[in-house]
Amino acid sequence: MGQMLAQSGAPQLPDPGQTGLSRDEQIQLGRKAAAEVYQQMPVLTDNSAETQYIRQIGDRLAATMPREYSWPFEFHTIPQKEINAFALPGGPMFVNVGTITAAANEAQLAGVMAHEMAHVYMQHSAKQMKQNTVPSIIAGVGQILGSMIGGVGGAAASIGGQLTGGMLSMKFSRADEAQADAVGAIIMYRAGYNPKALADFFSRMAEEGGSSGGPQFLSDHPNPGNREAAIEKEIENWPDKNYRTSSASFDQARAHAKGQRVYTAQEIANGSKSGQWAQMNQKNGAIYRNAPPVSNNGGYDNGQGTPAPTNVSLRDVMPSSQFRTENLGPLTISHPENWDVIAPQQQGASVTIAPRAGVVGNGIGYGVVINGAGAPNGQQMSIDQMTSEIVRSLQSGGGDLQQVGNAKSIRVNGVRGRSVPMESTSPFTGPNGQPQKERDWLVTLPQQDGSVMYFVFVAPAGDFSRLQPTFNTMLKSVRF
Repeated sequence: MGQMLAQSGAPQLPDPGQTGLSRDEQIQLGRKAAAEVYQQMPVLTDNSAETQYIRQIGDRLAATMPREYSWPFEFHTIPQKEINAFALPGGPMFVNVGTITAAANEAQLAGVMAHEMAHVYMQHSAKQMKQNTVPSIIAGVGQILGSMIGGVGGAAASIGGQLTGGMLSMKFSRADEAQADAVGAIIMYRAGYNPKALADFFSRMAEEGGSSGGPQFLSDHPNPGNREAAIEKEIENWPDKNYRTSSASFDQARAHAKGQRVYTAQEIANGSKSGQWAQMNQKNGAIYRNAPPVSNNGGYDNGQGTPAPTNVSLRDVMPSSQFRTENLGPLTISHPENWDVIAPQQQGASVTIAPRAGVVGNGIGYGVVINGAGAPNGQQMSIDQMTSEIVRSLQSGGGDLQQVGNAKSIRVNGVRGRSVPMESTSPFTGPNGQPQKERDWLVTLPQQDGSVMYFVFVAPAGDFSRLQPTFNTMLKSVRF
């Protein structure tokens, strides 16, 4: 790539190539993961001085990209002390307050952002997924495996539900880092910043060592070699330009950031487990507004919490009295023979069993969704802790899924698990054409390896009792 970029004349951004995921799939995955960030980390409001400022820089950088290769970038700020930044597929980007205060000038901050945006531009996350590697983007935050994220059959789950939890801590390869440096340098140059500021920031972090959280930042961004020498070689034949080094806006934003209440990575990890950040963000008005338009129960949600204007006859979804046993790998389960088994498109996504008329888009309004989750980093977690994490993850997709009662003990073929009543808005309207509530019955069952299999039985509240015997029969048939 070096020969391609070290060309005379103004540098041009390269063709990023192809991946196994479509543009829409990458956007959906990124937004699903971004919604999870708002559940697991504190986030400043959109109108905060820091967020408004990084959006100014981000918009300037994004404007340099060819329209056919650009993404709907969005920019958010995390009040975390340590220095870091990460960007998700499709464009959501998060910058730590510690990064703003650590930068010596605007060009250095722009360099960090350009580097992260280059990962999105080159679609590195999607390319790693295609290679079946495990991505990671939010290091240090205790979380359940992302197979549960995407919850109950949502669009993101259907194209690889393992992504969110896994991708929340991606360490890119040195080759990816070198490419992000090279492409980030072009983005910076085209936006009017000296690309050397990118290398300067990394060098500064290496020199400071542990005083500002540098080692974690550098471990997440491995040095592909001598960054400064490599970038100087890339830009040596580029036309001279009067670079933008800093601005009064940077000074103001940096000064304001120094007065922000910030949290350490450990404090954030602890708060994530207790649900502190989701509550605080909601209270402060830090709400993720680009969550995918698919509700947590897998049904349709137009972003306003109202269901699709559709109805279905109960006769069309009623289960047959004849059952068929299905081998799903980790377990077998019996289901009505007139209900379809919808297999996941990729490893980690949910299995759905539902009547054909009960399927709406990528979700369901009648039926059951089955998936599994493992404790993060080999942690030992009780069934109550795992169940709480699963509930939070199911609630993280931007819909209105709510727990409406306490978790109770339940025994399924000798395995003692938990039963949790939940509700949301059904994707189907009621008989009067108005929105109706949906019951979502979560059952979690621990496995010998510490993981948990979970089931979410779904039906409109008014119809749930008619389907409860079928759901009970299906649950009793489960064999691991």
